[in-house]
Amino acid sequence: MHRSRITFSSAIAARAARDSDEEEEPGEVIESAPPLQVGEEREINAFLKKKLLKPGSGWETPVFDDEVTVQYEGLLLDGTNSDSSKDKGQLLTYRLGQDEVASGLDQGILTMKKGEMALFTLPSSVRYVNPGAQSVSSISICQFKVELVSWLTVVDICKDRGIIKKVLSSGDDMQTGDLDEVKVKYELRLLDGTVVAKTPEGGLQFYVSQEHLCQALPRVLKTMKKGEKATVTVQPRYAFGENGREAENGFPAIPTNSELIIDLELLSLNPVLDVTGDLKVLKKILKVGEGIRKPNDGEVVWVRYTAMLEDGKIFERKGFDEVPFEFVIDEEQVISGLDRAVATMLRGELSQVTIKPEYGFRNEVKQGDMLVPAGSTLLYEVELVDFTKEKETCEMTGHEKIEFAERMKKVGNDLYKIGKFQRAAKKYDKAIDFVNEVESFESGEEKLVKTLRVSCWLNHAACSLKLNDFHGAIMQCSKVLDIEFCNVKALYRRAQAHIEAADLDLAKLDIQKALESDPENREVISLQKILKQRQLENNKRDAKIFANMFERMRKDTDVAPKKLKVDKA
Repeated sequence: MHRSRITFSSAIAARAARDSDEEEEPGEVIESAPPLQVGEEREINAFLKKKLLKPGSGWETPVFDDEVTVQYEGLLLDGTNSDSSKDKGQLLTYRLGQDEVASGLDQGILTMKKGEMALFTLPSSVRYVNPGAQSVSSISICQFKVELVSWLTVVDICKDRGIIKKVLSSGDDMQTGDLDEVKVKYELRLLDGTVVAKTPEGGLQFYVSQEHLCQALPRVLKTMKKGEKATVTVQPRYAFGENGREAENGFPAIPTNSELIIDLELLSLNPVLDVTGDLKVLKKILKVGEGIRKPNDGEVVWVRYTAMLEDGKIFERKGFDEVPFEFVIDEEQVISGLDRAVATMLRGELSQVTIKPEYGFRNEVKQGDMLVPAGSTLLYEVELVDFTKEKETCEMTGHEKIEFAERMKKVGNDLYKIGKFQRAAKKYDKAIDFVNEVESFESGEEKLVKTLRVSCWLNHAACSLKLNDFHGAIMQCSKVLDIEFCNVKALYRRAQAHIEAADLDLAKLDIQKALESDPENREVISLQKILKQRQLENNKRDAKIFANMFERMRKDTDVAPKKLKVDKA
């Protein structure tokens, strides 16, 4: 009996998941009841039984607030027909959750699939609404034969019934994002049918973030998929409110506090990706690529691109000759913005990339015969023709992993020597990725792998210190000390980071431990002197702070008796 009630709970969960932007937290997996067979009857809850008469199609079921269309027949206790939509010659359409036919019947419809027919048994004292006469009674109708003809998904966009979207036809799997460029077709009208705005027949193209038409439209578009059609009801607070809108473009004015209806179709969309996370490198996909694999750092890519300024002036074209242009990802062979954008592309993808000066040319540069002004925003139209594919970690032998990690470490060392600390740290990280799983190596390789990991962690810590990332340096050194608790170099570098982070007590502990292992180490002894100097400076500063504090307290104490004497006088 407990299992048979899970279907209704699942419907409620489906509504919650659809209306919520948050991911569902993992919990206990409850085994659902097996599907009903034709002729089988089962309890939905303590007040409702369901008998399957005809199976439906698909796997989806409606949820509360959806607009369902049903064929129904109400039966009395003696089995005679009391009320039927067939007798009235029309189907019944209503919003699920309002119990417009009978109290509790909606909970049964929640369990139905499209085209399904079922017989529901309710208590004889059920509250019954005659949908035609709109009368309410408690007659002894105890069974309803219901066929779920169809339903329309209804979404409360803002959870306050201010924007209600009724989905007329669903789109494909491509969901609209905040930054995407969309092409839409819409007609905006008042409740009396007056059309007050309309796009051209071919639609209108704009970015979702532009808040075109009114504030409701971008909110709705963010819930839509490519090809979707919907009718949207918008309350005045999400439309034009108390101000209304004057007549424009040949359409009449919108009165104040007008409720609006929008017939909306999302014709197409070009996804826009924030490559760098700060809106300074944006990639708009013009043609979707193939597969799921994207270029990794160190891989060779072949591209064709046209580079231009915002005014459309082309200053560079590459890869349109016999051979595409070739460069290596993350090797600073092209500007940073282009490098990072290509690393997000699929083979065959065509994209337009907008690059701000921080990831392009900060200073004035000459490209071919043209001078690119300082601080220019650049536009690149790029096609990723192909790229090399390195072996994945799971495809390598232990020996190959070690060779690759050593090669990455060497590249990192070379970058460190010329001051490219950020890139060097990435190479050390990549080396670690290939030797992080010790169990995948043979017994003779374990010692070499351990040495390689320790070396890369220490070198990464050195990069972090150069970049003033003291927390990062502490984290890398701690990884070393987890497996070599007396590693002097790790203790030394972690102590350096603690000093710069003003954690002098922790620095002192690391220095003491390092000197216990190597009492003559000059670098550690020198760092100990620096620590003592910092401690002395801190002590002087603290003494001064306390002295000033006590002086203020003394003055406040002296003022009190004087004030008392004045008050007495």
